[in-house]
Amino acid sequence: MIIVPEGVIPNLIDRTTSYNAVESVFGAMARGDAYNFPVIRENIGYADALYGFKSGFDKAGLSLGLKSGGYWPGNEAKGLTNHQSTIFLFNPDTGQLKAIVGGNYLTAVRTAAASSVSIQHLARKDSKVLGMIGAGHQSAFQMRAAVEQRDFEKIIGWNYHPEMLSRLADTAKEIGLPFEEVSLDELGAQADVIISITSSFAPILMAAQVKPGTHIACMGTDTKGKQEVESALIAKATVFTDEIAQSITIGECQHAIAEGLITQDQITEIGAVINGTHVGRSSDDEITLFDGTGVGLQDLAVATAAVELAIASGDAIEIDL
Repeated sequence: MIIVPEGVIPNLIDRTTSYNAVESVFGAMARGDAYNFPVIRENIGYADALYGFKSGFDKAGLSLGLKSGGYWPGNEAKGLTNHQSTIFLFNPDTGQLKAIVGGNYLTAVRTAAASSVSIQHLARKDSKVLGMIGAGHQSAFQMRAAVEQRDFEKIIGWNYHPEMLSRLADTAKEIGLPFEEVSLDELGAQADVIISITSSFAPILMAAQVKPGTHIACMGTDTKGKQEVESALIAKATVFTDEIAQSITIGECQHAIAEGLITQDQITEIGAVINGTHVGRSSDDEITLFDGTGVGLQDLAVATAAVELAIASGDAIEIDL
């Protein structure tokens, strides 16, 4: 069995590797070659933590396994990442445990890769302004991945706690782009692409604030009750997601579905766009929205890549069970 420690993973997995793994598995899902198992995600009643399991099997990539972990909102104050997780991979031929892989960094890069894939396939080619809603740990990963997909000239941002916007400003400076703090009205009026990455349980961005032609990647809603954008915005947009089953139950679309504003058949898996069976964006005035719920297959895809790279680099620890 292989162990890939958390500490070595940032030196193994780059954004290109993560992007390719996530794009590939989204395509496999849409073809029916990969499928996720039902998610278990619960409030444990302690430390305000959410804990659960995401799992699945990719027949094309032969990745079988699960991610165990969750969200501890008090961790950042302790110098730790709020998201804590570990990925377990199994041999699909025998069921034997194949690898244990640190999941914290991989969760961050695979989430950023998913929004990046959506930008590549759905945003207008002439997009120039990137809008960021949220300034937590994940936001820097999101920004770095997003700017590789379009020739952005400016980054603007908003956060519930303005003092945290320094993370966005510092990341933009590293990238070499100007950053400006704006109101939500200004963000919606200026941004060609908007990424929301918060843990909100109430809508932040409203339909009236978003201009025609915008692409929105909603990346924070992964639990029943969470919500980042107004349901009317979901109804106004052409909606894509990683997996429809999660989108309508724990994703951003759960509220619009419950309110009867959209139906399940109005949501398209982004893998269909990747595979060329759906056109994706159909006009420059169309608002497109990606509901990134975060599927277990994303974790398995990047973890499988990490194992292969760790073996090649000598960073893998091999033990006998």
